[in-house]
Amino acid sequence: MSTDSIWIVGATRTGKTARLIQQFCAWAETNPVQRQSQPFSTILVFAATGDNRLELADRIAANTQGHYRFDSATPLGFFQNEVTLFLPLLAQKLNLKTPFLLRLRPETEQILATRLWRSSLDNGTLRQEGIQEYFVVRRTLDILQLAAVNGTPHEDIASILKQGFLDQDNSPDLWDSLGDVLKHWRNWCLERGLLTYGIVTELYWRYLLPDPAYQTHLKRRYYAILADDLDEYPAIARSLFEVFLDQGIPAAFTYNPNGGIRSGLGADPNYLAGLADRCQIETLPQNPNDSIGATWGSALIEWLREPMLLPQLPDSIQTIQTTSRADLLRQTAEAIVTAIHTGQIQPQEIAVIAPGLDAIARYTLREILTSRGIPVLSLNDQQPLAGSPLVRALLTLLALVYPGLGRLLDRHAISEMLVVLSQAPRFGDEGMGRWRESSEVSGLSSQLESSTPHSLPPHPFISSSPHPLIDPVRAGLLTDHCFVPDPDRPQLLPATTFPRWDRLGYQATQAYEEILQWLETQQIQQQQHLTPNPVVLLDRAIQRFLYGGSHLPYDQLAILRELMETAQHFWEVDTRLRQYSRSDSPTAISVGQFIQLLRDGTITADPYPVRPIGRASQAVILATIYQYRSDRHSHRWQFWLDAGSPFWLTGGSGLFGAPLFLHEWSGRPWTATDALEMDQHRLERQVLDLLCRAKERIYLCYSELATNGQDQTGSLLSLVNAALPIPIEPAPSEPSKL
Repeated sequence: MSTDSIWIVGATRTGKTARLIQQFCAWAETNPVQRQSQPFSTILVFAATGDNRLELADRIAANTQGHYRFDSATPLGFFQNEVTLFLPLLAQKLNLKTPFLLRLRPETEQILATRLWRSSLDNGTLRQEGIQEYFVVRRTLDILQLAAVNGTPHEDIASILKQGFLDQDNSPDLWDSLGDVLKHWRNWCLERGLLTYGIVTELYWRYLLPDPAYQTHLKRRYYAILADDLDEYPAIARSLFEVFLDQGIPAAFTYNPNGGIRSGLGADPNYLAGLADRCQIETLPQNPNDSIGATWGSALIEWLREPMLLPQLPDSIQTIQTTSRADLLRQTAEAIVTAIHTGQIQPQEIAVIAPGLDAIARYTLREILTSRGIPVLSLNDQQPLAGSPLVRALLTLLALVYPGLGRLLDRHAISEMLVVLSQAPRFGDEGMGRWRESSEVSGLSSQLESSTPHSLPPHPFISSSPHPLIDPVRAGLLTDHCFVPDPDRPQLLPATTFPRWDRLGYQATQAYEEILQWLETQQIQQQQHLTPNPVVLLDRAIQRFLYGGSHLPYDQLAILRELMETAQHFWEVDTRLRQYSRSDSPTAISVGQFIQLLRDGTITADPYPVRPIGRASQAVILATIYQYRSDRHSHRWQFWLDAGSPFWLTGGSGLFGAPLFLHEWSGRPWTATDALEMDQHRLERQVLDLLCRAKERIYLCYSELATNGQDQTGSLLSLVNAALPIPIEPAPSEPSKL
């Protein structure tokens, strides 16, 4: 046991992070290393996720007033940075030829792996009963990542799956084929300098971390280590921390026994808990007045384990019960509106949490609450990019500019594009010209890459929300009479082609002609090779028609940022593959693949994390259980939506095969009994965690029937039946000032 290292353990909201920051300050102020021979060494600070890392870094900077330098990272981010930094060492070990490495985003990884494995997918060697091709590929890639974060060589994947899934029909051949395609995929990526999370992680733990020269570099760079929420870290993080501890570098860890939010997604909390044997242990007590969980958590968990017992719930846990889910959504929203408008609570003190939030629930709650003057914020609302009209319009532009993409266009897409691209902010009498001139000079669209959405400056000429100069009716007329479909060169004809073009009106005609002129200019520049890549074209379109996005609401601007990041990454990878294969195929082919990728409903990686300010930060939170816990939120009131859903037990079970890649796995076949036991443990952890994040009140929102009409008999039903129903009274028709 190290007398310098500290293991800080405690339940949710017991002050573990605050204690970690206190330890940072103590080590920074009494740093013996800087007084000796290593003036450039610093403290390395870990957090579980990117958003948590930003929050922790801000808190450390605020507590130290920025006086002390430190490095902050997530485990996977650290592995990636180290692999990039020490590429020459890895290149020597693995005989890599590429000068630099390029990491693949999940959506690009998916499409490239699908192409590479096409023959195996077509001949059925990777077929899994009842699983679509997309998910077969995704599962296979996830298994490589699970093995990597566990410290398992990719060569052992097939044998592990054979042991774990012994009873499945024809599984030995399937797992052998899966191991073969993963080996092929890994080698194919390394030959081209492409990295996935799984490959990065394997390179780190297998080749870089054991290297004595690298370990010497680590000792020179860092004199102390801090890691927050260690229960969310992958198993190989323990190997890294043990290297530091073996070299006499002190460490401070925080650990939540009821955490494990990322269990099933690569985290191995029980294995990481073994580090406690090498540290001094500090146990932080709960404040009984801080949350519902502090006083009632243990009793509620006991009632979950023994549903036949008759719970006696406190008044702080109540229920909203209806027959249909539609009524449940309306009554839940009505309860929130009533509480806010009667002054009982503020919007930012309320969270609506569910095991899964479908589009119907998000839309219904958002519409009711926003119509009553209550802002709503959905946490990490991951939807396909092509679900946004803005994105669909920009993709249509690409198909019109680049040749050979006419089959990707139809009349509906053209009409929608005309409406979306003619949406201009409303201006004062100074006129549109001053806006266009100022926006072109300032280059607002460039800020999409360099600024957070809320930092974009408001323009002085904007007086209200945007409106379309070409309405849907006129857009339909223009499409019917002016759009000429063609597989190679679809085109839009002048508005005068329409015999009754005078019916369009001046504004619509002018807006249409401007779109037409811009398209012709871009087509000419593309033919003359004056457009470096489609990313530049997208940026031009955003600046010209969307005014850099400066007049758009937060959520729409975030979508544009996500589109630009996705497009830029797509063409970085495309350029790398062209260089390797020495291909001179037309750019339009890649453009078509990009358009099809997004239209197929691919959900892209999130853009760089940003935190809303202003009205968005004072909103009611809508979140899944995982999102809410992962972001470390807490609220005065929580509404547990769909409290009767079976997904409270089975939802969030993690990636396929995840239990087989935990260090505690016994090696025997995985059974349905094992899965049920793991689900029950996860349910207890997440319920206790949520209880500790609720300060005053919890509403169990229950409907007898689910959306599909089936009875709701989930694991929380005994709690729902024991809770006190609340009467829902209509809120005032006129919202009070918030």
